[in-house]
This record gives sequence, structure tokens and C-alpha cells, in this order.
Amino acid sequence: MPLPSIPGYNRLTKTHKYSAAGIAAAGAAAIAIAVVPGGDAGAKTTAQDLPNKPVVLTSQKADSQAHHEALVKQSVLAAKQAKEEAAAKKKAAEEAAAKKAAEKKAAEEAAAKKAAEVKAAKERAVQQAANRSTARIETVAAAKDTKKTYPNNLDGWIRESLDIMKQKGIPGSYNGIYRNIIRESGGNPRAINLWDINARNGVPSKGLLQVIAPTFKQYHVEGTSWDLYDPVANITAACNYAAARYGSMDNVNGPY
Repeated sequence: MPLPSIPGYNRLTKTHKYSAAGIAAAGAAAIAIAVVPGGDAGAKTTAQDLPNKPVVLTSQKADSQAHHEALVKQSVLAAKQAKEEAAAKKKAAEEAAAKKAAEKKAAEEAAAKKAAEVKAAKERAVQQAANRSTARIETVAAAKDTKKTYPNNLDGWIRESLDIMKQKGIPGSYNGIYRNIIRESGGNPRAINLWDINARNGVPSKGLLQVIAPTFKQYHVEGTSWDLYDPVANITAACNYAAARYGSMDNVNGPY
């Protein structure tokens, strides 16, 4: 049987048709939910009747919280480690500075000690030199005070000359000197020979051992007089000449 003609029905589009079909399906679904099997039309749907589904949002939140806590803990540990490292570096720097200061102080103390030792050594040297000088002065003074004296005669002249000869390393004996004096001058310190060859040459022999001026000048012994007639100077110079030419005045037994 043909449908009655409804104005505009044939002009519905496909979209309109789908929308109408969807509304009808939704209505049928609502009726089906309202009807509970077993004829209990008054029963209500509970949470137990709903299908079980995983709680996705709660799990993600827990993971996010744990991650955050881990980051916070890691940050705290990093900050603690950085603080400890900074403290260690600071301590090391302070210890290095203290060590350097101690070394500098030790070097300064060592330098000061060395300078003091050098100064003390110089002062000791000066004092020792002064002491030696004083000792020499005292020795000379003592020597002058205790200077050996000799009688002013032939015996005293020979003995004084022998002491000087001993100091200078000139050989000779009392008997050798005495024997030659007696032969040359008879013991007269002012004796002079005016007749021999030396006299004719203008250089007469003079003194106890009859020494000419050139010989006396050449063989003069330091510490004695430069007066040719001085008994001790004459004996000592003559013995010095005899030692050089004959080995000793003891070896002279005639004119020499």
C-alpha cells in the first residue's frame, strides 16, 4: 500500500536520515537499560553492575609523585655534595696558605739566625784580634820588662851576640869568637888597622873582629846597631860573614 504523500519528505537528505536513525537507536537503548531481567522493573543499577576498568589516572599520579620525590632527593644530595666539596677546597686552601706562611716564617727565622751567627762570628773575630793585639802588647811589654841584660865587657858582648846568632840561625861558639877577637883586636872594640891592604885601599878594618865597612854593610844582622864600632853589631856581622865563607867562625884560625 503506497505511503501517503508527506510534503517535503522526499526532500530529506542523507544526513537528516542518519540523524533520525541515531535518535531512534538512542531511544531504544534507553528503554533496554530501564528494563531489568527477571521482571524487577523497579531495580536500580549499582556500582557492582558496572564493568571493571583500570584506574589509569591514579597510577600516573603516583608515578609522577615518586619521580618528583626522587628529583628532590637527588637535588638535596647534589647540594650537600657540592657544599662538602666547597668546604674541602676551602680547608685545603687554608691549610696550603698556613703551610706557606709557616715555611716563610721558618725561612725568615733561619735567615735571621744565620745573620746573627755571622754577626756574632765577626764580633768574636774582632774581639779575638783585639785580644791578640793586647796579648802581643803585653808580651812585648813583659819582654821589655824581663829583657836579658849583659855586662858591658867582652864576655857580655860575646854572650849577647851568641843569643842573637841563635835566633838568626848563625853558627858559632863562645870559644871560637873569643879566640878570633883576641887575635884580631886584643878585645878592644875601638881597634882600627891603618897599615894593611884594606887601609891602603881606604877601607880599614875596624872593631873587635876587624871588619871593613862594605863587609859589615853586606852581612849586618837585623836588630843590631849600624855602628861598625858597636861590639855586638861587629861580632854578629863578622860571624855572619864567616858562616857564609867558612861555615862558622869556629873554622877561622887566622886572617880572614
